[in-house]
Amino acid sequence: MGLEDEIQDHRARCQPHLLTLRMIARSEAAMVQPLQIVAEITEATGAILAEAEAADCAARVIAEVTRGITVVGMFLRVRLNRLAAAAEDAIAAAQAEDFARMRHHLRRFEALTYAMWTVQDEVYDPRPARRPVPRLARPAR
Repeated sequence: MGLEDEIQDHRARCQPHLLTLRMIARSEAAMVQPLQIVAEITEATGAILAEAEAADCAARVIAEVTRGITVVGMFLRVRLNRLAAAAEDAIAAAQAEDFARMRHHLRRFEALTYAMWTVQDEVYDPRPARRPVPRLARPAR
């Protein structure tokens, strides 16, 4: 399995957890069991953070092999820290039974997850840089 496949596998393993968080964020009935919600959010965000961390490590391996990028690694580390903060905020809101705030932080967590993947794809893409296609000269009139 190549490193690109490994990164995609990490992302694929996040999908069920992201779905769980989305269901919690949209659910009204589940709010009667706040302790269970806290446990589910903690488990799902923890799993996503672990997979995001592993994908980031694999992406850095690709970058070092292809380009030797180090500043970008720091940038993505900051994004991972923001993702972890969003998870902590969602858990704290669920513990406080502030479900409106919890929903906000869960949506933020999901958006940050996808944003991080987008940045990884753009920065660590092992394919050569795309060259603009030259415009054909127009015929003289």
